[in-house]
Formats: sequence, C-alpha cells, structure tokens
Amino acid sequence: MTGAPQAAAASAAARTAGAGAAAPRLRVDPVTCDGIGACALAAPDLVDLDPWGFPLIPRRGLAPAELAAAHAAARACPRQALWFQSR
Repeated sequence: MTGAPQAAAASAAARTAGAGAAAPRLRVDPVTCDGIGACALAAPDLVDLDPWGFPLIPRRGLAPAELAAAHAAARACPRQALWFQSR
C-alpha cells in the first residue's frame, strides 16, 4: 500500500514537468558555421539561407512535427554548428 502514494506523486510530477516544459529551439553557432548550406538541403521547410549561404532558423520553440527535420538539419551540418537549446 505504501507504493501507491509514491506512484501517484511520481505521476503528478511527470504531468507537471511535461506541461511546463518549453519546446526546444534549434540554434546556430555563427562562428562555427561556414555557410555550406547542408542544413537547408536536409530540412528545406525549416531552414532558409541568407544571400551568403548562412542558415536562417526559426526564433521560437520547435513544434513536435518539426523536430525530425531539425535533427536532420543538425546531423547534416559538416561543421556541427547547429545545436538544440531547451529552455
């Protein structure tokens, strides 16, 4: 019987943490980025390029439907200039 209150508390804590968790953001390190554009080729619906070939990424949290594309963009970068920030 002692396990039931602990399980209920853990379940409530998980729901609270999930409700308040912010969506991750895709970020670019402008010093590391060489403007190759592989990220935009991997995720054209998410990453645009400026006139010099540097990525323009959303300045907001990513929607769940965008996460796969964001991970593809980060994996495609040969300089590893893309990273995720969780707020």
